Amino acid sequence: MYNLAEFSLTDMTACSTALRTIGAGSPDMDETAKRLVRYFYEHLISSPTDGSACALVRFFTTQPYGDLPADYQDCARSVRGAESVSSDVKCLTLLATAGDQLEWNQTEHSQRYKAIPLISTEFVAQFPMFSQLFTQLGIQLPLPQGNHSGLLLDAKEHSFNVFHVPEALGSPVVPVQKEFVIPYGIRSVIGFGGVLPSGNLFVIILFSKVWLSHQTAELFKTLALSAKLALLPVDREPKGRKLAGSGPPNDRQPDYSGAQIAAFQRKNRHGPPRW
Repeated sequence: MYNLAEFSLTDMTACSTALRTIGAGSPDMDETAKRLVRYFYEHLISSPTDGSACALVRFFTTQPYGDLPADYQDCARSVRGAESVSSDVKCLTLLATAGDQLEWNQTEHSQRYKAIPLISTEFVAQFPMFSQLFTQLGIQLPLPQGNHSGLLLDAKEHSFNVFHVPEALGSPVVPVQKEFVIPYGIRSVIGFGGVLPSGNLFVIILFSKVWLSHQTAELFKTLALSAKLALLPVDREPKGRKLAGSGPPNDRQPDYSGAQIAAFQRKNRHGPPRW
């Protein structure tokens, strides 16, 4: 367990080690994503007696609209306000969730945030938290198909950045203030993630009930790398893959060994890697 309000370099190192092996034996990304959100929700505490420091932890990934299950497609069309969405449009999809309320532990209970079509910077601006997150991570919209070579706006300036809202209360970046931030005591928000060899983006967002400093947020850069390493073995090409309970994943799988080696080399020799 780690006291999130006093999260230290030692805590980060121990947490990072645990995350890198959290996907061992996992059959697919769905399962690894669930393990990641549960780990953060259960191990980041506010005190030994107060339980989880996070009211909600969520894992998002990008998938083409055409590969999404019917309920995710319904959500994407509803959010888009259109009868149809192009099958190759990447959508930010909720793959795993863990939280204080029972319904926050099942993705099917999500309404507005189950699938968001990433059709343009202007459209995503309607979702200020995700818009700001993409800006801080240096992600260019709309997302390109195939590998991730065109995703990063400037790898030098956006090297492993972390999305951080130190004061969630009253922040225009954090939505549903009256329904979520105020009643559940959300103090700060941290988001982190990166681009996988398949070309898909993953993002983990923590809604914390304790205040988090910039120094604490910086420690999550390394945790983003460790989460990526956990996901590499189950990262598969998007074509034909279905989400959550809709059939087996695509058998085609990118050669992630090179990405894994490169990530370790960048971490050990040059600090946090650049995605």
